[in-house]
This record gives sequence, structure tokens and C-alpha cells, in this order.
Amino acid sequence: MDVPRSLTAQLYLLAYDPRKERVVTNYRFPFLLRAAALTDLLLAGRIADDGGKVRVVSEDRTADPVLDGLLRQIAQSRPRSWRHWIGKDGRATARAVRDELEVGRWVRVELRQPFLIFNRSYVRVRDTRVVKRLTTQVAGALTGPVSRVGDREAALVGLAAAGELGTILPRAKRRAHKQRIAQLTERGGPAAPALRKVIQQIDASSSG
Repeated sequence: MDVPRSLTAQLYLLAYDPRKERVVTNYRFPFLLRAAALTDLLLAGRIADDGGKVRVVSEDRTADPVLDGLLRQIAQSRPRSWRHWIGKDGRATARAVRDELEVGRWVRVELRQPFLIFNRSYVRVRDTRVVKRLTTQVAGALTGPVSRVGDREAALVGLAAAGELGTILPRAKRRAHKQRIAQLTERGGPAAPALRKVIQQIDASSSG
């Protein structure tokens, strides 16, 4: 059984709540997916960190519409920080990832109350075994030998922790594996630490 290649798609699927039988998102989720897309581009050798700013290394297409769209954005802009790109167009990215997963038949989007002004859509994972496999990868990265954890798995855990993705890493689990998460986050590049700062800034402004 295959799983999507991109970290954006994997994290979207990991937001699936088996009790509610749908993908559950919150205000942090769009920022998480933007950070994941940046990390995907970093691991693919398309961008690099240049003194705290994102620099394009190669404009070669990745064959992923979400990543290629972000790469074009970065290439057409002056140098900007990781936090800038994480905070920009998050909702559009979340919709694009969802649509891509729907086209690939990973998820099914159900429109509820379609005749009301404020309709809502629920996203259901078609084959929950994909979620279980990704969950197993995260568990292995947290508890298995660090030497066996690949860069993508390390980045996945670091992003999920920074984005406080409660379906896979609730607060208690983040505390229990704090040291391992820190080790893995270091391997994932600048996006996860930048994501954490973006969320902290939003939380501080909303509580102030």
C-alpha cells in the first residue's frame, strides 16, 4: 500500500480523526502545510536557507502542483524569511492540498447542508490504512533507533510537533518525547522552528 510522497499530503492525512471519521483542522493547520511545502522543496534541492531567508536553488518543476506553485511564488519575490512564506496564502495551500488528494482518490470531500448560505465540507480518508501506516512511521521515528530515521520521517515529526498536530502528537506525547523531537526537528531544516515562532506569535497576540 502506497502513501503520498509529499510531506504536505502526509500531514493532511495525519489530521484524520478516526473517532470523528474526518480530517480535523484548526487555525494552525494552514501554516503547518505551508511549512511542510517549504520543507518538501528544501529536501528536493529546490530552495535553501540563505542567512534566514529562503533562496531558490533550482526552478525545475517537481511534478507536484502545490510545490511548483510555491516555488514560483518564491522565485518571483525578493528574498523573504521562512516565517514570511509560512504566513502567506496558507488557506489557499490547504485547499490545493485537499484538492490534490481528492483527485488522487486519497480523500473524499463531502458537502454538508449544501442549500444553506454557510455550508461546510467534511474530508474523509478513503482508506484509513494509509493513515495507520503514516502513524506507524511517526511512532517508529519517536521510539526506534535514530540512525534508522530518514530525513523525510524526521521532518514529518518535527513539523507535526511544531504545528501541534493533536491527532498524531498531542501535548502529552510531545512532552514525553521532547528530546527526540528536538533531535529530529534539527534535521528537517528551518521551516519547523519558523512555524513554531509563527504560531507562538499568533497565540500571544490573541491572548494579549
